[in-house]
Amino acid sequence: VFDVGAHLGDRTAAFAALGAQVVALEPQPAIRRWLERIVGLREGVTVSGEAVGREAGTAQLAVSKRSPTLSTLADEWRATLPEVNPTFRNVRWEETVEVPVTTLDALIERYGVPRFCKIDVEGHEAEVLAGLSKPVPGISVEFVYGGLEVAVACVRRLEALGSYEFNAIRGEGRVFVFDGWQTGEHMVRWLADGAGGASSGDVYARLVPGHHA
Repeated sequence: VFDVGAHLGDRTAAFAALGAQVVALEPQPAIRRWLERIVGLREGVTVSGEAVGREAGTAQLAVSKRSPTLSTLADEWRATLPEVNPTFRNVRWEETVEVPVTTLDALIERYGVPRFCKIDVEGHEAEVLAGLSKPVPGISVEFVYGGLEVAVACVRRLEALGSYEFNAIRGEGRVFVFDGWQTGEHMVRWLADGAGGASSGDVYARLVPGHHA
């Protein structure tokens, strides 16, 4: 499993408890130190301080000290979201830090194709998928009201990579919105119509059974 945007590692811990080998990526230096303490010593967990993007290099990460989970590489997302999503109204990004950037393709070269890749990077999700050139069996990407076009771009990118079907979870819930897996077009319409009024959540994608990465 690749946990892109691992933060303090709650998902990393869950994946590891299921027996997965997990590569947990968290570029915020202060948060990464806590991540290493909390989950870094677990068997099968590798912690990396890299961000993930379209191409390898470096980038400026905007850091929110009061809300570190909302630190982001996405300048447009940071500029517009506080105006349209009440959850973000009081969020401030006080500083920037230069971070190393890798790509999903490079991670696959290093570790192999993951069974699942979780991407939660505050508006930068489509840029992460832009650095992927082959399908992986399962992927989740965060969506946020006010920036739903990012999730739409992710669905389109995944459709270009392979035969995927989609579902969604609202907020931090554990129940899928739809009883069955949906086409990309259905997921795009759901997102374009406002994601059922959800403030945030995750879009899940899996390769259609019978289609392999």
